[in-house]
Amino acid sequence: MIHFFSEDISFKVPNIRQTKAWLKATAQAEGFKLNQLNYIFCSDEYLLGVNRQYLNHDFYTDIITFDNGEIEREIEGDIFVSIERVRENATEFKKTFEEELKRVLVHGVLHLSGYGDKTEEEEKTMREKENFYLHLY
Repeated sequence: MIHFFSEDISFKVPNIRQTKAWLKATAQAEGFKLNQLNYIFCSDEYLLGVNRQYLNHDFYTDIITFDNGEIEREIEGDIFVSIERVRENATEFKKTFEEELKRVLVHGVLHLSGYGDKTEEEEKTMREKENFYLHLY
């Protein structure tokens, strides 16, 4: 099950049914069953607070993913997304807001599927996977 929540802002995901089906298909294509996935949309400041409190990071980011899964090959997690940061990144990368939002949404599923983005090689693989699944939307 996929749920979308807003924390300190008002936000509605466009094409909810199609987006949920696409995210579920992404997890399945990666060999995972999607159990419980919560997206929490928020402001930059809210996500900065999460970043400071739980990760001891003092910087803005577009997404933070918490893996709550206890069963192998099953996805269960909470994904926090700064809508402000998504808008800013869309402008910076010359993408539409919707394109950048989809990239961030699938990025979270890929993290929960075991992909990292800390090293240059991991980041390259993550971008390739994101682009692959974005084309399948």
